Amino acid sequence: MIKTSSQRCLKRLLEEPPDNVAKRKPAPQVPHPPTTGLSPFAGTRNPSPKSSQSKAPSRVGQYTLVERYEGEEVYRAEHSQTKKQFTCQVLSLHSYQDFLIAYNRIGQHESICSLLDTVICGDRAYVFLSGHYGDMHTYVRRWKRLSEDEMRHLFTQVLNAVSHCHQHGVILRDLKLRKFVFTDKNRTRLALLSLNDCTVLYGNHGDDSLTDRHGCPAYVSPELLTNGKGSYSGRAADIWSLGVSLYTMLVGRYPFQEMQPAALFAKIRHGAFSLPEWLSPQAKCLIGCMLRKSPAERLKASELLMHPWLTSPSRPHRSTHKTQRSSQQVLQIKQEDNQVVPTWTEKAQ
Repeated sequence: MIKTSSQRCLKRLLEEPPDNVAKRKPAPQVPHPPTTGLSPFAGTRNPSPKSSQSKAPSRVGQYTLVERYEGEEVYRAEHSQTKKQFTCQVLSLHSYQDFLIAYNRIGQHESICSLLDTVICGDRAYVFLSGHYGDMHTYVRRWKRLSEDEMRHLFTQVLNAVSHCHQHGVILRDLKLRKFVFTDKNRTRLALLSLNDCTVLYGNHGDDSLTDRHGCPAYVSPELLTNGKGSYSGRAADIWSLGVSLYTMLVGRYPFQEMQPAALFAKIRHGAFSLPEWLSPQAKCLIGCMLRKSPAERLKASELLMHPWLTSPSRPHRSTHKTQRSSQQVLQIKQEDNQVVPTWTEKAQ
């Protein structure tokens, strides 16, 4: 069960019909804190957003929203009395009810951040989760190519979180590296930040057919771009996004890259990508098990956890630890750094 000081209020809100929620007298509106962004090339190993000096931070209940993280309506928050650090995610009431249902479905898991408290203000829910030490997206952008040993340890935790959600009938849909955050200062433990944008399956959990299109351009699967308004497997789409994630963690760039969305989607629909020769054969195999054009051919999350790259790693490939880079490789890396794909959402009408 979710442990939060406002459990009774949350339970009442969850059980209340949508029409009644809309008629509730709105609480005083809370001004939004200043929007600040992370530098994509921060110089520290724990990059954090810079606060604005022009506006005072906002208060939400007993919390102060200090800084906004890059890319999402997510803030670093601090409890006014204990000074404990939290992560605050702002949701609409409708999204919040779906959010609660998903959390109640999956329960507690070590690789999923726990829901600690919620403050309802008007038509918004301020959800407070445990504080973190930066997200995986920023970490990869800072350090580019990372060792297979480090990524093996971290990706296992990513897979455990996704497998747990899938087993409980929760499809994550908008899976990407930014959704996973470090929960310790040494950056050895990763956890799924929250379950916003997910879909909860009802009835037969084996039927994961979805029709709405939702996701980040670089991570979206081919079937979402080719099936029109037809249905697709939510779990298989999540697995494709995991393949993009692991490729990016190991190689330091997306497997499919173009500056223009139309060209990017054409590459994804084609499904062809290249793997650097310095990756180990087992890593190449695991990526290939996820980035398969046919959804039916992709392994399940629980099956991926049994892959030899995770369970019986071989000795490092002889080219893995190459430190010398040619001027052409440096130029290529700089060009790849500029290929940042913005968040994209498309829903079926």
